[in-house]
Amino acid sequence: MSACVPARADSARTKHVHQPHSPPPGRPRRFRVAGADVSAAIAVFLIALPLSLGIALATGAPLQAGLVAAAVGGIVAGRIGGCPLQVSGPAAGLTVVTADLIQRYGWRTTCAITVLAGIAQLGLGCLRVARTALAVSPAIVHGMLAGIGVTIAVAQLHIVLGGTPQSSVPDNLRALPAQLAHLQPADLAASVLTLTLLTLWPRVPGRTGELLGKVPAALVAVAGATAVAALAGLRLPKVDLPSWSSHALATLPDGPVLGLVAAVLTTTLVCSVQSLLGAVAVDKLVAARPSPAGPVGRSDLDRELLGQGAANVASGALGGLPVAGVAVRSSANVQAGAVSRNSTMLHGVLVVIAALLMVPALEFIPLASLAALVMAVGLKMVSLNHIRTVTRHREVLVYAVTTGGVVFLGVLEGVALGVAVAVGVALHRLTRTRITHVETEGVHHVHVRGQLTFLAVPRLSRVLHHVPHGAPAVVELDGSFMDHAAYEALQDWQKTHTAHGGSVDITGRRPGLRISEPTETDGCRCRPWTPWRNHQCDRPRPAAASAPGPDRKPDGARVPGTDGRHGTDGADGPKALVGHSEAVGAGGAVGPRGPGRADRAPGPGGAGGPRGPAGSSAHELAHGIRAFQRNTAPLVRDELARLAREGQQPSQLFLTCADSRLVTSMITSSGPGDLFVVRNVGNFVPLPGEESGDDSVAAAIEYAVDVLKVRSITVCGHSGCGAMQALLGAGSLRADDGARTPLERWLRHGLPSLRHLAEDEGAWTGLAGRPPADAAEQLCLANVVQQLEHLRAHDSVARALHEGVLELHGMYFDVGEAQAYLLTEGHGDGRFEPVRETGLPA
Repeated sequence: MSACVPARADSARTKHVHQPHSPPPGRPRRFRVAGADVSAAIAVFLIALPLSLGIALATGAPLQAGLVAAAVGGIVAGRIGGCPLQVSGPAAGLTVVTADLIQRYGWRTTCAITVLAGIAQLGLGCLRVARTALAVSPAIVHGMLAGIGVTIAVAQLHIVLGGTPQSSVPDNLRALPAQLAHLQPADLAASVLTLTLLTLWPRVPGRTGELLGKVPAALVAVAGATAVAALAGLRLPKVDLPSWSSHALATLPDGPVLGLVAAVLTTTLVCSVQSLLGAVAVDKLVAARPSPAGPVGRSDLDRELLGQGAANVASGALGGLPVAGVAVRSSANVQAGAVSRNSTMLHGVLVVIAALLMVPALEFIPLASLAALVMAVGLKMVSLNHIRTVTRHREVLVYAVTTGGVVFLGVLEGVALGVAVAVGVALHRLTRTRITHVETEGVHHVHVRGQLTFLAVPRLSRVLHHVPHGAPAVVELDGSFMDHAAYEALQDWQKTHTAHGGSVDITGRRPGLRISEPTETDGCRCRPWTPWRNHQCDRPRPAAASAPGPDRKPDGARVPGTDGRHGTDGADGPKALVGHSEAVGAGGAVGPRGPGRADRAPGPGGAGGPRGPAGSSAHELAHGIRAFQRNTAPLVRDELARLAREGQQPSQLFLTCADSRLVTSMITSSGPGDLFVVRNVGNFVPLPGEESGDDSVAAAIEYAVDVLKVRSITVCGHSGCGAMQALLGAGSLRADDGARTPLERWLRHGLPSLRHLAEDEGAWTGLAGRPPADAAEQLCLANVVQQLEHLRAHDSVARALHEGVLELHGMYFDVGEAQAYLLTEGHGDGRFEPVRETGLPA
């Protein structure tokens, strides 16, 4: 027997020996629910209970159907769905569809249609086409929801007034005068009380409002109206929940085949689109939470479609309403701190318990109160923010047609109309191209606005033919698409025109639209905004610049791999983008030029002086100004003219560092007239009386607060600040010594920040999620807080703060991450929280 093969007895004896590095076998893990999930489930349950009853009332279905859908949506969709924190149940967006189906086919056939729609969703989920639903224009989706909201509000208004709604919006509008003439005071009183509580409850001020705000407004509104109606002895229709033994279940569908197919498709479309858009919105909300309690994965949209399909099958089979993701409950779930799908499932369990044990209490609720609640939900579906968005994107026609179609024709018909109009608008934009020709100071400007396709080639050729031979020409392409036919026509004309001695400059505000060849005077192939980025194109250099350098061959050619825009070590690469932080030495002195400038040709003034004509500062300045006049000035001229007439009225004073990498308008997405900006080395705010003869910062603060009446002041620091590095390196710099240079005298205003950091070492709280990268970043964060304290010492600021008309904000911008952080209170001396993108569709 080989020595490498163990004996059978040894094998038998060691077969079950525990491996030394594996965990010992333990007991099966018990199911645990996090405390955050429990509290979130209770919050969602309190919102879902009255809304489910109200939506069932609005559709004309048995009231238990709303509870069944809420329970099934929470348990089934919550367990199987791909979005852990999305809460599913009866949605207001399905009210019109379901009400129409009940009127046409009856309740039991509507349940069968719900089952078939769920099967269709399961099929779509298996085909993995969930992402395709997101291709529907947002204008169509928002228009559909707005139309449904209008329909709900008009129908529920009749119940609010004590009557019965009709089958369509036109019928409800025609019957409204008669309903107003015979309104029921008791129903109206309960409805007004519900709407009043629903509106005012979230607006209770102070700490009391914070505590009361934890109770959902919907629950408070319905409970308050119910209590008042019971105590006052009002006689009005109330919730009637029949025995579960008589609850109607689904049956075989009965009706015309084409009508049933259309009903299934409509239900599938509305449920799927609303659920998928809701899942995307929940992902954004989860990502925006400042300090999540636990990891929550991104949504799997195909799995979410499978979960919604399974929930609809179960809900329809059990006699419940159609199920979809609900924005209100989902946002409440996220904001309550839920960390897993357990919160959604637990909310469904709570609905089941309420449906079985709370029937006597639920039957005290007035129907008018539920109708008022659902009417308020319907009105919120008409979002002014969505209207502004579609107007800005020139899709208001699609939105209006979809909304009108849903209101007057039906959901499926309205969506079909919206899709048709959206396709027509897209084709119109594709074929509508404006081409103009203007001569200015001998230069012929041809402006092409719109998509440049083969359909526009005849007009383009006709306009280009009017440009004289040998004349300078500029072709401005203001669009995002150019097909091959247009490209060939434009390129052929360009070659012909330049062959006859003319010059052609083809520009555009979109990527990839500059097709002209580089010239001796302008070899830039970059986008018009790249001068911000300190870009350096390979332009012809004077003879002195061709001398061999660290990244050049003896013939002046650039070494491969060190290209100005794409290399890693070239003089014009990323290392050349560092600001003054790399140029400040230990003593605070600034060198003649930053790193990465060694290959520049010395100008007449020595190192770092002006360069040759092709790369001179004057040439770059003139080129940038010309680009502004051509591309940007036409867009902002009207706004600047208004500001010139009315004067400046900024809302903020923005005090930041003079570093060239900080573009305040880009970081804050602001424009002309929005910010009053003060910049200096180190973003210092000298204390009053310590300006050393320089009152510029104090004067700017006084002017901004007392004259311009700004509402906020922001002090913004940034990563890699040269002033902070100079302060750390200037150990001998004192406030009372005779500084030798203006820079050293100015840096003394940063000594309080340095001293505070040294005295309270470890007390400063840094950036949320990570400690400061180094001492310079720690000092920069401390400096922002210290300068805010200096601001409070100025009389104008202290007076405005006392009057409550001014706010102070601290901000830190990480240049390398392109990430802004805002200072928040309540964490010691403050913590800088990252600013994230948020949003939830209505």
